[in-house]
Amino acid sequence: MGYRIRELRENKGMTQVELSEKSNVSRTIISNLENGVSHVTTTKTLYRLANALNVSVEELFCLKTENNATTPSQT
Repeated sequence: MGYRIRELRENKGMTQVELSEKSNVSRTIISNLENGVSHVTTTKTLYRLANALNVSVEELFCLKTENNATTPSQT
């Protein structure tokens, strides 16, 4: 999941600080998730991050393929 958050954030040209400000999630939590320091977070945090990145929570965990099927992302 952390790798996917980083990928989505970077694809939108956002820094961790910008994502933190937009999602109201601390930069430390974002950094810990992206770097694999933390693998657990709250549902509220996931919704905030997804909303700030304009994706569904499902997309934080899965990669969309060309035929719209989903596959689990690498964590």
